[in-house]
Amino acid sequence: MKFDFTRGSYRKFLKYFGITFIVVFALIGFFLTSAFFAIKLHVTDDPGAVDYNDRYFQDIKDKYGKSEIRDSTKTNTREANFFHQVLVLNKYFPENSQYILNAYLKSHNLSEAERMVTAVNLHMQENKNYIAEIQEFENRSLIDGTQRSSGSVFGWMNIAEWADFKIAVAKDKHLIDSVANLTNVEPRLIVAVLVGEQIRLFNSDREAYKRWIGPLKLLSVESMFSLGVTGIKVNTAQTIERNLKDRNSVFYLGSKYEHLLDFQSNYVDAERFKRLTDFKNHFYSYLYAALNIKQIKVQWERAGFPISDRPEILATLYNVGFEVSVPKANPVVGGSTVMIRQKPYSFGAIAFEYYYSGELFDLFPFKPVKFDWKNV
Repeated sequence: MKFDFTRGSYRKFLKYFGITFIVVFALIGFFLTSAFFAIKLHVTDDPGAVDYNDRYFQDIKDKYGKSEIRDSTKTNTREANFFHQVLVLNKYFPENSQYILNAYLKSHNLSEAERMVTAVNLHMQENKNYIAEIQEFENRSLIDGTQRSSGSVFGWMNIAEWADFKIAVAKDKHLIDSVANLTNVEPRLIVAVLVGEQIRLFNSDREAYKRWIGPLKLLSVESMFSLGVTGIKVNTAQTIERNLKDRNSVFYLGSKYEHLLDFQSNYVDAERFKRLTDFKNHFYSYLYAALNIKQIKVQWERAGFPISDRPEILATLYNVGFEVSVPKANPVVGGSTVMIRQKPYSFGAIAFEYYYSGELFDLFPFKPVKFDWKNV
């Protein structure tokens, strides 16, 4: 009987286990099937929460469109407005202002930078003073009706010859940089005196300009009263050479520079002329010009009247010559008068305007110091 009871219990166990197994799998199947149809019918979709500033974000998209790299010919007003907003923001949240400005200066992506400003403005809607200052730029533009010019404020930079000059001088960048490394004179300062000399020769009425300067985008090489692309006179070149070796001269630069202009033959006059009038290689034109500027700078510094930060004075003295270089407290800007489109400019003024114009800045930027005396 014990054997029969055990067998019966075993059969009951199997029966209930089987039923339970079937029910469990049936339930699993039911839930899986229900989930499948719920997903298909979007019953389980979570509608989420719509940000209460959604309209603001849409306005940003509509206003700025796709991100784009700045086109300076089309975005001058936008860029000015952007900088205005960054400046205003700096009064309230300088940290955010710095982040935005830094991002723009590195990316040059105006649309993205404008979005950065609007992201901040979203949190400044209650600040009435801030909003009023932000809107001041647009309101002022609408009221004053200012006519904006597409050219430069420096009139002589709007002539076609200036565009030709920029192409021509770019070809000599490696020579100018090489001379700058030898003399420790800032490249942009060397170009400043080059501009003064060349702009008077870049005249579309001149035969030389019509024949090769304009068409070929070349610098004009003088070979008469002044020599080379930087207009060095023979007596000026001789003075520069003597100053390099005369240790008692107020223009003496130091032993490092003594042999920079040594001649390779006994025919000094012919060799000098060939150096400065070489049409294919303007290296010596730039070297004499840089040494000229530096010798004048040293003279004035030794006299107690430093002019290293006065490109207009250095250019004036470069133009008028060593004889007129007399250190004093209040030097004047001047030099030869250059006529450009019937308007007079002084040599020193042209150099000054170029130097601080921003033109050719990618090729010839400012250096921390215009003259480096570490190795003298």
